[in-house]
Amino acid sequence: MATTPRAPAPGGPDPSGFDEEPLPPGFPETWERNWAVFCHLGGFALYLLPFALGHVLVPLVLWLLRRHESAFVDHHGREALNFQISVTLYGLVAGLLVYVLVGFVLLAALAVFQFVLMVVASVRASQGERYRYPLTIRFVS
Repeated sequence: MATTPRAPAPGGPDPSGFDEEPLPPGFPETWERNWAVFCHLGGFALYLLPFALGHVLVPLVLWLLRRHESAFVDHHGREALNFQISVTLYGLVAGLLVYVLVGFVLLAALAVFQFVLMVVASVRASQGERYRYPLTIRFVS
């Protein structure tokens, strides 16, 4: 005996599993959250363009493209840019300290610090939260 699928009851759950509920007031839209995530993930360009400062340029370009359209993207773009500039300065200081052998440990710790915080910031941005990086010098405000 074969069974045929029944149509969902009016007002019932969407069979596709993609029920879209309205966003709460003030919650950033999907495109805003995506751009904010890309601003943070742009820091990974350091591994693609290490000497071209890609980790600073990518968040800068993304932020400049959308900062006037969304306060959420503006906040996250500034945070990502300030963090990457700060990490660059910390890396230069740690690079100088390589001559005293302490720099090797500092560079390794800085790489882990940068990686972990970029992932945390990306996740927070995707959840619609405002995130502020710790130990960041606020150059762009």
